[in-house]
Amino acid sequence: MYKAKAYSAASATSPLTADTIERRDLTENDVQIEILFCGICHSDLHTVRDEWSSFMSTVYPVVPGHEIVGRVTEVGSAVTKFKPDDIVGVGCMVDSDGTCPQCKAGFEQFCPNVTLTYNSPDKHLGRVTYGGYSESVVVDQRFVLRVPPNLDLAGVAPLLCAGITTYSPLRYHGVTKGKKVGVVGLGGLGHMGVKFAHALGAHVVVFTTSPDKKEDALRLGADEVVVSRNADEMQKHAGSFDFILDTVAAVHDINAYLNLLSRDGNITLVGAPPKPLEVAAFSLIMGRRNLSGSNIGGIAETQEMLDFCGEHNITADVEVIPIQKVNEAYDRLLKSDVKYRFSIDMSSMKSESPR
Repeated sequence: MYKAKAYSAASATSPLTADTIERRDLTENDVQIEILFCGICHSDLHTVRDEWSSFMSTVYPVVPGHEIVGRVTEVGSAVTKFKPDDIVGVGCMVDSDGTCPQCKAGFEQFCPNVTLTYNSPDKHLGRVTYGGYSESVVVDQRFVLRVPPNLDLAGVAPLLCAGITTYSPLRYHGVTKGKKVGVVGLGGLGHMGVKFAHALGAHVVVFTTSPDKKEDALRLGADEVVVSRNADEMQKHAGSFDFILDTVAAVHDINAYLNLLSRDGNITLVGAPPKPLEVAAFSLIMGRRNLSGSNIGGIAETQEMLDFCGEHNITADVEVIPIQKVNEAYDRLLKSDVKYRFSIDMSSMKSESPR
């Protein structure tokens, strides 16, 4: 084992502060990565504050971060996919059993024994995994991804979660040229959904409660913007959408969007409201409409997404911050005060004197 600087939280009410953690020595299949940038995901905040304890209690100290971009510094003797100095990414997973039907089908994210990047049982060290708010990480080569060389690395980091979370359902539901696609919400997830749907050739309509977001939605690639509180604007689009990506994490009227779907249209939830949404049966029955959910993507699909981003020069819109401002960023995240993701410049970790 070796020691690495990190930022951790000691309890649900503690701020993130400088710390020292242990990382495992390389096994033959491992890749050691110097972390250059790490995105801040809303799930980081939920986990640090133990707000998802009903299905995943937080083990403290917790080191968040699952949107990792870095440089390979060392590889194990059996590693064939990577070499030192390669620029790579690590997303929400760092291991799975590799033998279950989900893994064999390329859906590692649904493996019953998946190991998440942080706050997940660590078979190597006998504790939980520590994430990307750290100067380095060691990951099995199967869960390391190649980053296209033409992309800005700060903007790549959020692709490892926000990117694949929105790309996967768009691809699964066949979004392409000639399709009419709605994106509900223009935040960290929504702005990526707009970029991807536009790049896939769809006619993109953004739904927002904020009229002042219209200009930015059009800049990101939307063809139209609808203020969802305006019943007349909503009615104009009734029964016309092939697919709607719902990125809203607050409780909202899902039926208003189901009624915008055409026959056999689909609305996919990628936001996670804290309370169940009420679904009217007739909103589904009339038109044989579909309501589904989606959760990130497998490793092969995540690599496909990164390659697609390289081809279309797509990255997240980010505000780059030093690690010392992470607690301030969490507070701003709660107020939706960021366009559209925070990306931590991990070189700022070098000045820390961990406890």
